[in-house]
Amino acid sequence: MNAMTSSNLKSAFGGESMAHMRYLVWGEFAKKEGFPNVGNLFIATAYAEQVHAHNHFRELKDQVGDADVTAGAGFGLTTTSENLQGAINGEKHEVEQMYPAFMAVAELQGEKGSLRSFKYAIEAEKTHITLFSAAKAAVDSGVDYDQDTVHVCNVCGHTLAGDLTDSCPVCKVGVNMFKTFVTEAVCAEA
Repeated sequence: MNAMTSSNLKSAFGGESMAHMRYLVWGEFAKKEGFPNVGNLFIATAYAEQVHAHNHFRELKDQVGDADVTAGAGFGLTTTSENLQGAINGEKHEVEQMYPAFMAVAELQGEKGSLRSFKYAIEAEKTHITLFSAAKAAVDSGVDYDQDTVHVCNVCGHTLAGDLTDSCPVCKVGVNMFKTFVTEAVCAEA
């Protein structure tokens, strides 16, 4: 594998891994703030980021050894609205800056597997921006996100809220290849 593509994959792996953990933390915090559907969205999206990290790592299977990994990441735990904005900002960076550059290099270097992994990720990140933006609009108006069910493709990480009726629009696998996340019901004490 070309050194520049390898470095880009490692950076993307690091960024997706950190997004995975960050979204788990923000998801639990959203639940505590009274936004269980936003919490579910964060947790489902964390799984999508894990799928991306796994795909990038798999492409690095022949790159054995230690490596310093430089990856952009947001830090902090503020309000759910601010955490959603942090998520939107991070996803936009990946869609507008990071993945287009990584894809151009992989294409130039003929790294087809890496290019596919980057393409899967960028397409999912576009949906994350839309989902997080809708959730932020709800939270900013004082209500929870109106979707309690989120589906994530196990192959490419494509993410959607609501009903799952068609095969994955990104990688074309069937609906049986999606993992479904449903907001847990909160039991009131009697």
